[in-house]
Amino acid sequence: MFPSAPHTGAPLLSILIFAPLAAAAVAALVKNERALRWWTLAVTTLAAAFSLKLYCGFNPDTAGFQFVERAAWIPSLRIEYILGVDGLSLLLILLTTLLAPLCVLASWTSIKVRIREFMICLLVMESVMVGVFCALDFVLFFVFWEAMLIPMALLIGVWGGQRRIYASVKFFIYTFSGSIFLLVALIALRLRAGSFCIPDLMGRPYEPAFQCWIFAALFLSFAIKVPMIPLHTWLPAAHVEAPTAGSVILASVLLKMGTYGFIRFCLPITPYAAQAFAPAILWLSVAAILYGGLAALGQSDLKKLVAYSSVGHMGFATLGIFVLNTRGMEGAILVMINHGVTTGALFICVGILYERLHSREMGDAAGIGKYMPVFSFFLGAFCLSSLAFPGTNSFIGEFLVLCGGFARSKILVACVIPGVVICAAYMLRMLQRLAWGGTRNPDHAGLRDIGLRETLTLAPLLVFVFWIGFHPAPFLRVMHASVANLLQQAGRLP
Repeated sequence: MFPSAPHTGAPLLSILIFAPLAAAAVAALVKNERALRWWTLAVTTLAAAFSLKLYCGFNPDTAGFQFVERAAWIPSLRIEYILGVDGLSLLLILLTTLLAPLCVLASWTSIKVRIREFMICLLVMESVMVGVFCALDFVLFFVFWEAMLIPMALLIGVWGGQRRIYASVKFFIYTFSGSIFLLVALIALRLRAGSFCIPDLMGRPYEPAFQCWIFAALFLSFAIKVPMIPLHTWLPAAHVEAPTAGSVILASVLLKMGTYGFIRFCLPITPYAAQAFAPAILWLSVAAILYGGLAALGQSDLKKLVAYSSVGHMGFATLGIFVLNTRGMEGAILVMINHGVTTGALFICVGILYERLHSREMGDAAGIGKYMPVFSFFLGAFCLSSLAFPGTNSFIGEFLVLCGGFARSKILVACVIPGVVICAAYMLRMLQRLAWGGTRNPDHAGLRDIGLRETLTLAPLLVFVFWIGFHPAPFLRVMHASVANLLQQAGRLP
């Protein structure tokens, strides 16, 4: 039996996974569009509140899995239904449940066709995303991993922009291709270890050659999801064509599945290969930071700018993971959470502007600060967070990653610094153009500032920007024991 904290009582994780699915089944029977919106908002809000029970009941002093649920599923193949969380997955689950009701609010007026199907897709997405972060059986993980593709592809392909079919197909082909490598690794590990239980796969003395092949398969699958360059080309198209809620889910949660895969599988299962390939991955991460920043700097389309910024920010996450020390790893997990908060908020801001201007071009939104001061306040805060201004959430995460990187290689960190400067350049450029513009701004006198619904959508994210920025200790405490255990596993040599 793998190490876990004893758990009795309600199956909290199963409730979090299957309650949105049950709500989706109910939504399929609701015909009134207004009732559909309120039903989805109520269910996702209750799920977010219910997920706080995980945080309140979590013991941060143990590295074992907690709230474990285990039952036979397919005994003949030794496949089980196993759920559990530790400090590496808890914050990602909370991020997922927090964003779900905000996606509903952000789509309140922008989605005008097939509203029932849209709300069902959101509910199914929440279920499978939480399932990915809870699953402790490799087959169960793979089922949730694959199930995510269908509703996400539908969100892009049905409710996206003019090139939505192209973006949806490209997203599906890329991510499904990566899943093939994941399936190969799954089968190979089962044949070698005789188990699909993820904790049972850790700590086994696999020979170096086998580890390298397994690591390569896992790495390709997760690198596509992150995405790491040169496997990133599906991301800008998907972001630009997706509706606001789709962009938020894609940036804030789906990309984190790739980095979560590195943490959950690559490091503890193939530690020798992780150490052997770490230098190459670190330099790929540096390249992603620089390339993502330069690509974002050249964009006039607001959604493309934020999309390319994600490539750079996720480069910080992979950098922190593969420096293989405590500061870097804890910084990487914080970067994942912070990117979900900040970039999700920026996509919501772009969606708010698009509803009013029907354009994502920076020039068409120049000078809106005079007419939309409340919106500009939120936008300014999220831009400062994205460029890692001290006092905001992103500063803490990137600072820890750089500290971890400095301990590994001073040259590596020196190469990252230009990427930090470039990030400040494109974010401040965007903020300056939108808030003040130039001497010949478009006429925005008819624009209305954000209302109560839009304020309620952005306000929770703003709270986390400054909460994590000024008091990150509760978040770091949750992950500390699990990170220490992970690095101990990653430090094993055959």
